[in-house]
Amino acid sequence: MPALGSPLVLEVALGLLIVLVFFAGLFRRSEDRRSVGVVAVVGLCVLLGLAWRIEPGQALLGGSFIQDELSIFSKRLFVGATIIGVLGSLALRAPAFARRATEYYVAILASLLGMLVLASARELILLFVAFELMSIPLYYLTGFLKRDEVAVEAALKFFLVGTVSSAVLVYGLSFLYGVAGTTDLGGIASALRTGHPLLLLGMVLALAGLGFKIAAFPFHMWVPDAYEAASTPFVAWLSVAPKAAGFVVIFRLYLEGVGSQVLLWVPLAAGLATITIIAGNLMAIPQQNIKRLLAYSGIAHIGYMLVGFAAVSADGAAMMLFYLVAYLFGNMGAFLVVEAVAQSDGSESIAAYRGLAQRSPVLALSMLLFLLSLGGIPFVVGFWAKLYVFWAAAQQGLYWLVLIGAVLTVVALFYYLLVAKRMYIDAPATAAPVRSPFLLNLSIFICVVGVVGFGLYPKPLVMAALRAASSLF
Repeated sequence: MPALGSPLVLEVALGLLIVLVFFAGLFRRSEDRRSVGVVAVVGLCVLLGLAWRIEPGQALLGGSFIQDELSIFSKRLFVGATIIGVLGSLALRAPAFARRATEYYVAILASLLGMLVLASARELILLFVAFELMSIPLYYLTGFLKRDEVAVEAALKFFLVGTVSSAVLVYGLSFLYGVAGTTDLGGIASALRTGHPLLLLGMVLALAGLGFKIAAFPFHMWVPDAYEAASTPFVAWLSVAPKAAGFVVIFRLYLEGVGSQVLLWVPLAAGLATITIIAGNLMAIPQQNIKRLLAYSGIAHIGYMLVGFAAVSADGAAMMLFYLVAYLFGNMGAFLVVEAVAQSDGSESIAAYRGLAQRSPVLALSMLLFLLSLGGIPFVVGFWAKLYVFWAAAQQGLYWLVLIGAVLTVVALFYYLLVAKRMYIDAPATAAPVRSPFLLNLSIFICVVGVVGFGLYPKPLVMAALRAASSLF
């Protein structure tokens, strides 16, 4: 294996882990192969340890693949999210999952490999190939329970929308290459200063393609069905890691080395953030299925992250990264609580949360903390995330965008607190406590620690995010 200073150390280690997981499942004689996931979790923990030891400053392929502060921060986020998602999936009970668990974990790790490469890519072809390596396993995993017609329909919708988004993205990238005469992102950033109209068209088309990947409005149509149909631990991971990868590409393509021309994206980014925040929050209000509610809530959170992008500053990019980590713990934790309640009660309806505080007070408190974080209430990590992106936007004079975001944050509190009302005020339909597996509880606990810990002491995460974003400007 390469030395820790090598840019490829994580990718090579993950490749070895994929092979190990594959053969561990291949030679396991039992019909229940879920224990293969334990190998994946242990390997991912080793990978996370390596991620904390790698050093920035290395490059390969003439600078096409780099290891800078942004890529290292992103890779730690990707691996951490995958550990939580895989740990939660070890509690899945479906017979088809137990039988085909090896396929599930190999697909997740393959998608993670695409994310790791994507975080370091500074060349269009490598960037696009890594994007597809990340995306294709996601379509398969959405329809993993293929005998469920709803899952198959959601996977097909996800695949079709994803294919269109890839086509739009590569079409936009072709304009960039055609005008700049290079696939290197540094060369494209230099060419952007000429203001060539075809180059700007290519950037807008590429942003539309990336809009599908991050699920910004109006490119969000795959999200509610995919979230409702797929297995919940996978959805918890899907809601965070691939979207974070999409934002890394946006950083590389639209902010890094662009110079004063970066101000071109302020109106477009601010407009996209505005409609995404408004649409996501308003569509979440009438939902009765908790996974669909969190799906539309997630669209709104993408809008809040785009507020940081609209600031087109080092502080704005840094606070987007901080927001992604806050969103990781809050949103993944909420989905994992949904899985715990669904396994116990067989329902994903919001009505299933009636009296949860009386039945399982610890689980209800965990869900409340996640909802408060998503809603931006002091003093959990989501509060600082919203405050910081609003502050970054205000520094650039985008007061109207901050006002819209603040008003819609109050709207979001309505549907978050509606779930809290079900848990703490409504009478339970049954007195039976919610029984959830130990590993699922452990993954929920990790998310609680992240939400509360970074809420009480956000400084280390803020400083790490500022270091990661400093190289962009």
